[in-house]
Amino acid sequence: MSVTDWKVLVIEDEADSLELVQGIFEHYGIDCMGVATAEQALSALETNTPTLIIIDLNLPGMDGWELLRHLKGNRQLVGVPRVAITAYHSAEVANQAIERGFDAYFAKPLDATSFVRELHGIVEGN
Repeated sequence: MSVTDWKVLVIEDEADSLELVQGIFEHYGIDCMGVATAEQALSALETNTPTLIIIDLNLPGMDGWELLRHLKGNRQLVGVPRVAITAYHSAEVANQAIERGFDAYFAKPLDATSFVRELHGIVEGN
């Protein structure tokens, strides 16, 4: 699947970070929808099934960990990769993200080239 066929949902509460991630995707011709809360994401997912879901771990209200638990229980999203991003990086958080069910983990700030290349591998199942 070409990246131009992707539909990505990004859940990021920091406006600057959301703009940066959306800008990366737009640069590569990737369709991207951004929301600021987990609750908005759940609402968007009622009518849209993305190719990939990018989740900031530190969201207001329901955080990224709780959102992951909700997504894991949704049968329509079983095959959709879920990727954690956070500015509060540590090896422990990275390990927890993978152990709890994220398909990948990225620390901010993101490197645009490697971020999209690694996401491509995740979407393609490599």
